[in-house]
Amino acid sequence: MVVAVSLSACGAGSDEEEKKAEGASSLTVALVTAQSQPMARSVLVSGPVSAYEEMQLGVELSGQRVTALNVDVGQTVRKGQVLLQLDHRTLDSELAQAEASVRQVQASLDLAKVSYERGAKLAAEQLISAGNLDELRATRVQAEAQLATTRAGRDAAKLRRGFAELRAPADGVISKRLVQPGQVVTSGSELLRLIRDGRLEWRAELPEDQLAGVAVGNTVELSYVGSTIAGRIRAVTPGVDAQTRTGTVYVDLPEPGALKTGVYVEGHIVTGAGRALMVPSAAVIQRDGHSYVFTMKDKQIVQRQRVRTGQTTQNLVEIIEGLKQGDQVVAKGAGFLGDGDRVRVVSAAAAGAGTR
Repeated sequence: MVVAVSLSACGAGSDEEEKKAEGASSLTVALVTAQSQPMARSVLVSGPVSAYEEMQLGVELSGQRVTALNVDVGQTVRKGQVLLQLDHRTLDSELAQAEASVRQVQASLDLAKVSYERGAKLAAEQLISAGNLDELRATRVQAEAQLATTRAGRDAAKLRRGFAELRAPADGVISKRLVQPGQVVTSGSELLRLIRDGRLEWRAELPEDQLAGVAVGNTVELSYVGSTIAGRIRAVTPGVDAQTRTGTVYVDLPEPGALKTGVYVEGHIVTGAGRALMVPSAAVIQRDGHSYVFTMKDKQIVQRQRVRTGQTTQNLVEIIEGLKQGDQVVAKGAGFLGDGDRVRVVSAAAAGAGTR
């Protein structure tokens, strides 16, 4: 009997020690229920900010020297404003010669008209022959044709003189300068670049599965230096690239704020509203390149469950596959758990202490 009592006492002591050891090794966790919640459907993608229309400006004269450069990068200009001037002394001389030729031919035409009118009166009185009158008429016609030719030459000289001034074709902002004062330029070379109306847009490449979900008019939110800039999709490419299997969306930015061309930013394309099964972001862990959550196998043992996630919003993650509504998952302390670990469930506030 003494032996039996001793063995019983030893067994009771061993059970108590095991329970203490189990309690000491149990992790403290909090549970949360996966619930269906309303969510704005969006596509997250990155892309560059570009000019809606960037105009490359040059001159139509070759071999002329830049005598005045009136603008610099970042300057706002108005339509018709003179951006730069070329050396136009030779052109001024040509224009003056052309105008003198017009005046000279005009005088000849005036004389020819007077002579013809006088001859017509004399011919009516049969004081000159009809042949003489025809000669006077031909002289007048030739003078009229010569005047038209010299006027055309004057207009061409005036046009060339106008080419010596590069004017802004539209309102906008100078985005690039490729010329210096004193530089001899050639026809067709790019000298300045102008962002028309200062208008910017955001462009993003989307894979074909995401491209099918966006449409013209969708709202886009861009995050940049702590602010959110709103835009709207202006156009979507009708097809996808055969090699990359992507298409492009073009987003108007009516108020670009601090955005500049070339800036690479991340944007949310809002495609609609719906409902999704959501759990806190802290409940989802990444291991071996996959997403997992921990569910309760029984009252004290957790089980690792692989899930497929979707969008993330306001510290919540969408669960596309792997859970159903009402399932309870570990919300706090999941990062310290392994499959089959023993845990102690407490409230969310008490779980902040981590492991116990």
